[in-house]
Amino acid sequence: MEQLTPDMVDAAEGLWAHVRLFMQTMLLPWRLYQIAGIVGLAAVAWLAARIVSPYFTAWLRSREGWPKGRLRLGLVIDRRLWLLFFALFAWITVLVMREVTWPSRSQLIALAAVVTTAWFFIGLLVRVISNRFLRRIVTWGAWIWVTLYFIGFTQPVAQFLDSIALTFGDIRISLLTVVKAAAVSGLLIAGARLLSRFVTGRLATNEDISPSMRVLTAKLLQVVLFTVAIVVGLKAVGLDLTGLAVFSGAVGIGLGFGLQKVVSNLVSGVIILLDKSIKPGDVISIGDTFGWIEELGARYVSVVTRDGKEYLIPNEDLVTGQVVNWSHTNNFVRLDLKFGTSYDDDPHEVSKIAINAAMTVKRVMAQRTPVCWITGFGDSSVDYVLRFWITDAEGGLTNVRGQVFLALWDAFKKNGISIPFPQREVRLLNEQIAVSEGKSAPPRPEFVSGD
Repeated sequence: MEQLTPDMVDAAEGLWAHVRLFMQTMLLPWRLYQIAGIVGLAAVAWLAARIVSPYFTAWLRSREGWPKGRLRLGLVIDRRLWLLFFALFAWITVLVMREVTWPSRSQLIALAAVVTTAWFFIGLLVRVISNRFLRRIVTWGAWIWVTLYFIGFTQPVAQFLDSIALTFGDIRISLLTVVKAAAVSGLLIAGARLLSRFVTGRLATNEDISPSMRVLTAKLLQVVLFTVAIVVGLKAVGLDLTGLAVFSGAVGIGLGFGLQKVVSNLVSGVIILLDKSIKPGDVISIGDTFGWIEELGARYVSVVTRDGKEYLIPNEDLVTGQVVNWSHTNNFVRLDLKFGTSYDDDPHEVSKIAINAAMTVKRVMAQRTPVCWITGFGDSSVDYVLRFWITDAEGGLTNVRGQVFLALWDAFKKNGISIPFPQREVRLLNEQIAVSEGKSAPPRPEFVSGD
């Protein structure tokens, strides 16, 4: 970095001269009266905001039918009531003073009103930036720039920032260039985000496009828009990107080796979207995780289980591992229930009763009639399997199995069908066993298994 160059010294002296002149003009008697008026208006505005804020907040809470975006805007206004009241009181004061005295007597109050109004509207406009940290940086940067612009400090501050620079061969990057690049790129990225949200919302309502293609189109659009925003932002401030080609290539190779897993997940995400193996709303099982797909991300897939847990599964695991997609080609899912009945019960009647019982459950498909077959003759029972179909696996599997089991229990009780279970008999043998004390030992039990 260049240290104490003539350009830096001249820029610093010019900036200090502007600051000194500004402070001297603020100390003039008729300016001091205006400063005192500004302080008084600020105090009144703060008091008015403290009084109005509880009522305004209560009014917002009573707006139950309002969309979330409008309610968030109301909360932003509530947090900036002080600025709103100050700007309102300052403009009223300026209008009154210009009717009764010279305009110069209210010039400083008018400047404060303009700056405060700009601050207020900047606070509303930056809400389009969803990232909280980035939103704060943009807010404070815009506030500082607006303040410098209205008090006439943009030129000396720009010259001072431009004098602080780094030189790499033919490339010169000054602090002013960095600030301009960040500001222009930030604005373009915010615009790209708004456009991406708009297009994504329109795609979500288009039933002619599959869910996977909607997600893929939205992701590709975001990548293109953000890349164009960054490149255009850097080119807009005059930064030559050709000189960074070799450097960016070397950095890219290093990142490629260090971020293999990340790149693998990104590529796997594109593959998932292209082959349409899974899509939002599908019910899948991977390992011990069973749930429905909430979102397809660039690096992971969000799977929500029945107990409300959200698992973030890397895309690579879904491409290379075994995944059960319960709703890949269609929503039909077959479930099997195994049970047994006594040998005294007629198997034909048992099958009919089981099928009719399953049909009483609402989630069981009536179009595909359940079937019940004998699977074997066990030690204690005749074994059966009851098979039925459902179309809403996202509603859970355990609960529908439980409902069918309860229907079987009620139907078997009603028709006198018994469900046997293994039993054990205990027989007491009155055998006398001589012991050394000459007393009889207690009977020795004999365990006999049976039905």
